[in-house]
Amino acid sequence: MKKRLKEMEDETSALREMQAKVEKEMGSVQDPANAAGSQINKEEVDSRSIFVGNVDYACTPEDVQQHFQSCGTVNRVTIRTDKFGQPKGYAYVEFLEVEAVQEALSLNESELHGRQLKVTAKRTNVPGMKQFRPRRANPYMGFRGRAPYAPPPFAYAPYGYGKVPRFRMGMRYSPYY
Repeated sequence: MKKRLKEMEDETSALREMQAKVEKEMGSVQDPANAAGSQINKEEVDSRSIFVGNVDYACTPEDVQQHFQSCGTVNRVTIRTDKFGQPKGYAYVEFLEVEAVQEALSLNESELHGRQLKVTAKRTNVPGMKQFRPRRANPYMGFRGRAPYAPPPFAYAPYGYGKVPRFRMGMRYSPYY
């Protein structure tokens, strides 16, 4: 039994070493210092990028690059697509210089393929910063608000065996009840 246990421990240590080696080669090991560096790198790239909305679905990245070539050297053009490969109607343009962003913002409301472009500076996405939006009341389902105070349940049934008191909400007029 001890011999079998020793073999299993040796096998798991060998697997751990192999996995660490593969992760090192793939570069997927994330240390906190590297993660902070990548966040700073993202912010630096975003400061050199713009968001272009209302892009024609027939536009190619070359068309968008040609349109913004007068602002500065275009490093990359990304036209976002859905899962079927159809364009979503907006693009991101990354420049080599930060000054080119200000020049590109002057091209707001310019035309490309007969459509008026909306150009804004690209914002940095901060994970976990999505604003909370509470659920809205559905007028077709009826609105049931929470009672502001519900007394704790009784330890015993005060109305006899098996009966439990019902707590009602405050009496307010509502045409939907």
